Amino acid sequence: MTTVNNLFSLATRNLRQSGILVAFVAIVAFFAILNPTFLSPGNLTNIVLQYSYILILAIGMVIVIIAGHIDLSVGSVVALTGATAAVIVIRGQQPWWVGVLAAIAVGLLVGAWQGFWVAYIGIPAFIVTLAGMLLFRGLTFIVLSNVSLSPFGGTYYSIANGFFNGLFGGYGVDVFTLVIFAIGVVGYAVWQVRSRRSKLAHQQSVEALGWFIAKIVLIAAVVMWFGYQLATSRGLPFVLIILAVLIIAYSVITQKSVFGRHVYAIGGNLHAALLSGVNVRKVNFWIFVNMGLLAGIAGVVFSSRTNGAQPGAGNMFELDAIAACFIGGAAVTGGVGRVGGAIVGGLIMAVMSNGMQLMGLDQATQQVVKGLVLLIAVAFDVWNKRRAGAAR
Repeated sequence: MTTVNNLFSLATRNLRQSGILVAFVAIVAFFAILNPTFLSPGNLTNIVLQYSYILILAIGMVIVIIAGHIDLSVGSVVALTGATAAVIVIRGQQPWWVGVLAAIAVGLLVGAWQGFWVAYIGIPAFIVTLAGMLLFRGLTFIVLSNVSLSPFGGTYYSIANGFFNGLFGGYGVDVFTLVIFAIGVVGYAVWQVRSRRSKLAHQQSVEALGWFIAKIVLIAAVVMWFGYQLATSRGLPFVLIILAVLIIAYSVITQKSVFGRHVYAIGGNLHAALLSGVNVRKVNFWIFVNMGLLAGIAGVVFSSRTNGAQPGAGNMFELDAIAACFIGGAAVTGGVGRVGGAIVGGLIMAVMSNGMQLMGLDQATQQVVKGLVLLIAVAFDVWNKRRAGAAR
């Protein structure tokens, strides 16, 4: 009976996160059963390469949503920043890093522009970013003179298409990839142990030691299996390193920094945040500057992946990023959400898209399925809030 109680407690301690993880595992298993090639090394590598820019956008979007805002312009910003890089690198024949820096600078300027209107003028983010979606799409057409530019080639192309392979040798299995994943597993285990000790020191409830060890072992096994699949394919993608650095950095920022606490405070209770001395205008401004920064990085990754810039690039990216956040447990009303949850939500979107493509489903059917999944995720959030309110 104690074992059953421990399982129930572990599953319900954070119903949003546990539910989304179960859903993710179920979706992966479903597509793996339907198509044996789904979990092949080559297909797993393609999933990482094809959807990395959506995950980058989801990291910034979840911070925007936690604060109670929304950003409808990120797809257009991805197009504009990619176009800027293309004009500089392809048309201007400048070094690849100049294009990267220019794209990121444009993203920062866009974020500052929108943050000013939201934070200091007081226009709702929905309206500001809706205007931005039209404005920056139009600027993309102007920058590109309404034509596509390609190819980048060279180092710029390798940003989203290159791999670390053979640095430590290995016969058919890249040792460097396995070492990097092993370091990540050890780091995760150390972080979990320290977090558990901190909770115990502050007399907070934690799971039983056996379940704690089992969780770490299970996650380590899954991560190393994934690393092995990449190692037997083409090695460690450059873009996966970029994504891992962003996930770790923003997990620390949102959970451990003053800025992160202020973001949660604003989204949870704006009036209370004002009374407690939070500089709401400043925090809101930097939230959108940060979103512009990540949109610029995503623009570089996407233009590198497609090896060019197109006026229509980034179409619907904002909806994919928003869906990833809500599926990953972010609350519609703000104040709730995690970077890790947004990444899991983004992976669910990526797995569904890839799996349905392997099944040969047309684009219309894929959109219907994605819409239903998003609706169910938000309905689950509403139900969970009602459940929590009834329990008080």
